[in-house]
Amino acid sequence: MRAIVISSYGGPEVLTATELPDPSPADGDVLVRVRAFGLNHAETYMRSGAWGEVAPVTGIECAGTVAHDPSGRLAEGTAVVALLGGMGRTRNGSYAELVTVPAGNVVPVHTSLPWPDLAAVPEVYATAWSALHGNLALRPGETVLVRGATSALGQAAVSLARDHGATVVATTRDAGRAGLLREIGASHVLVDDGQLAPQVRSRGIEVDAVLDIVGNSVLRDSLAAVRPRGRVCQLGFLGGLAPVQDFAPLADLPSGVQLSFFGSAFVLGTPEFPLSAVPFDAILAKVADGTHRARPVRVFGFDEIVEAHRVMASGTALGKLVVTLD
Repeated sequence: MRAIVISSYGGPEVLTATELPDPSPADGDVLVRVRAFGLNHAETYMRSGAWGEVAPVTGIECAGTVAHDPSGRLAEGTAVVALLGGMGRTRNGSYAELVTVPAGNVVPVHTSLPWPDLAAVPEVYATAWSALHGNLALRPGETVLVRGATSALGQAAVSLARDHGATVVATTRDAGRAGLLREIGASHVLVDDGQLAPQVRSRGIEVDAVLDIVGNSVLRDSLAAVRPRGRVCQLGFLGGLAPVQDFAPLADLPSGVQLSFFGSAFVLGTPEFPLSAVPFDAILAKVADGTHRARPVRVFGFDEIVEAHRVMASGTALGKLVVTLD
């Protein structure tokens, strides 16, 4: 099979197309024929070596068809999305024509979306939905601040929260991107200069929940931006992986504010966080009718993977990037 491997840890140029033996599914796995896969910032950490030693073939999600399910649960040819389950970390991932995935991380789907559009959905929408409804328990009528909203994950969160009946405050580092965020459902757009809490207070916005995709570099400010007894969920590291220096709960964690973390790469698809809880078919139907603007902003061919990673690393994509094998 064709596959893209990490030849050595480094920049986009280390991604190399090669031929590998076809994988065989073990008991409890499903063999998926990959039609398209989405790109994720997690894969840049894997490619660069920031996450230590990882599998040679990266990629944490894909859309495709079942090639073989040893359990007989899924018939050959069934359309599926597959995500996480150790792909790219502890086992070869989706940058290949075939991939084996734990059965709990393979979801049959019913949609007429073309493969590139379908591949843009799984990881970001499953992660955003789980954090909004699980960690934050967001309720209709509440106000949620999405920090890092122009990322693919951030846009998914804005769209899902707005569709759920919440008021969305979205952030961007570039004021020129405010129109995009309003188009997908943000009621307020703030330019993130690292100090959002004063902006929220000066505008009289009471924030019930914060979904923080920027991460450690702004955690203290996110905690200060939420109302008393509000909730903050961190689920990304767009601002870098450096730890929060000298974090002291007594000084930095406001009384009554709930802080949680959602690491989708490590838990989605496990018994505690089953993918069956994510309403994929309903989400895909709303992608199809335009409620969720999830379609990829750019689609690359398999042999364009280095350029695709360069575009992702530039931070200029403003949406999901997808690679197709067709």
